[in-house]
Amino acid sequence: MPSIDLTGKAAVVTGSGRGLGLAYAHALAAHGASVVVNDVDEAVAEAAVKSITEAGGSAVAEVVPVGTSEAADRLVARAVEAFGRLDVLVTNAGILRDKVLWKMSDEDFDAVITTHLKGTFTCARAAAVRMREQGEGGTLILVGSPAGQRGNFGQTNYAAAKAGIAAMARTWSMELGRANITVNAIVPVAATAMTETIPAFAPYVEALKNGQPFPDFLRKGEGFGTPEDCAALVPFLASEAARGITGQAIGIGGDKVALWSHPQEVKAAYADGGWTPDALADAFPTSVGAELQTVGIPAPKLPVA
Repeated sequence: MPSIDLTGKAAVVTGSGRGLGLAYAHALAAHGASVVVNDVDEAVAEAAVKSITEAGGSAVAEVVPVGTSEAADRLVARAVEAFGRLDVLVTNAGILRDKVLWKMSDEDFDAVITTHLKGTFTCARAAAVRMREQGEGGTLILVGSPAGQRGNFGQTNYAAAKAGIAAMARTWSMELGRANITVNAIVPVAATAMTETIPAFAPYVEALKNGQPFPDFLRKGEGFGTPEDCAALVPFLASEAARGITGQAIGIGGDKVALWSHPQEVKAAYADGGWTPDALADAFPTSVGAELQTVGIPAPKLPVA
């Protein structure tokens, strides 16, 4: 594998003031890319820029909430103004408004869809326009979630947005292929402010804060680690080493990297002349419905105390 060198490339990472986004920005900068750090909090964004520059990287901040076309245009313009170009976009910005279906308000739903799904769309569109104008290809890295792949209790809005993001990655990989722009969804699993609230993980996340590394059954068995563990995938996908990879959903966490399958038919049955409700009732349980698909993120398999 060639050395990953992103020197001369410019990247925008949305929601990169903290957590996974900050880890992505640091990883890109460590491999030579110049980075636009984005956050809604100016102090957080500037602190992130300072941490990157003090480590020897190049970064500037753009403080704006993603979701609108105006915000997307500002992010692209900031990259061009500061670095003369845009080569990589990582759509990481996100919020949570978790509630079960019957308690979720329109505002809860709209806020998450606006930030995650529309924010990914508007930023990707603005980036694609610029990359096509440059004529030198580029990289779109869309941040998905296991919730978008399998659903998750209490996350109608978030799961729907993340599922849509994976679908957009597949669609855009076809639309932007001739422009040599790769588009992939990444599915990170890491100790963040969200996952540390999961009871099964909480004691291990707390131990990590006190300097104790995650045990192997988490890092390997669950693919669960730190944001920095997930960050390696971003400079790789932004590099020439990954030019042939597009339209994929790739999971990473802890010591594990994995390729998610696309939704596909798993079993089929046929009836001459078409199906009737009664025929379906008779045949479904022993044919296509013999092994129904599971839903939800599997519970962690933790050692028995």
